[in-house]
Amino acid sequence: MTTDAPAVATAPIRLGVVSFVNTLPLIDGLEDLDGLALKHSVPSLLVDQLLAGEVDIALCSSIDYQRSREELLILPVGMLGCDGPTLTVRLYSTTPLAEITDVYCDTDSHTSVALLRILLRERLGIDPAVHDYNAREHTADHKPLDWPDAMLLIGDKVVTDSPPAIRYPHQLDLGAAWQEWTGLPFVFAVWMARATIDRERLMLAASLLDRQRRHNVERIDRMVHHRAVPRDWPADLAADYLKQKLRYELDDRAIAGLELFYDEAKKHGLIETRRPARIMS
Repeated sequence: MTTDAPAVATAPIRLGVVSFVNTLPLIDGLEDLDGLALKHSVPSLLVDQLLAGEVDIALCSSIDYQRSREELLILPVGMLGCDGPTLTVRLYSTTPLAEITDVYCDTDSHTSVALLRILLRERLGIDPAVHDYNAREHTADHKPLDWPDAMLLIGDKVVTDSPPAIRYPHQLDLGAAWQEWTGLPFVFAVWMARATIDRERLMLAASLLDRQRRHNVERIDRMVHHRAVPRDWPADLAADYLKQKLRYELDDRAIAGLELFYDEAKKHGLIETRRPARIMS
């Protein structure tokens, strides 16, 4: 008498994701798909979790592709980007921008800080001192700091914890500034995997991510009312943001913008080496 060997369960593909409203078209519904497990974090932490093997694929800050100690692979199945104003990556200043000497930068994103430094040097000819700023807790160097004189803020906080407009008469939308300067989209985050990932699992994940993104962009109104409004976003603002401001397809123009960003980051000493963007094929 023989018995069949028990089936070996395949471990789920672990995805590192960001829970901002702007990622909804990329991640909403993934938690319901078989074979996937989501780990929520902030953009600046995801690459370390990827390299540590805590996740298999992550929606990483785009500059971290260059700063990674290991070679990574970019999955062309979605991005978080813009082709003009982005609304939620924003510099606030109490003084004219050209007079900024210090800027406190939201620690949630590495890419936004690098982009800010490039734009300030190239467009305004200034190189202010950059300080880490915990924009959630309103602290710097473990001390309370409510609204600094100059501050870079990213993500939902721009809307749900909006700085007082009367204090900040001078503002810069980094997405708009990049597009005006280069004529290209800007890519803030992309799906990345370690180059050593199992090919079969990579292809499966890529297929699921691509399909879910395509499905989600057709149901943004539903996401606005069920996901964004409960997070204190006005429905009309969230709809305009997700439909008009942001871009989610990593097309040829977006890749050109990404490559140019890497060129500028190397030129300005923000990365040590300049790897070509290795896109999964």
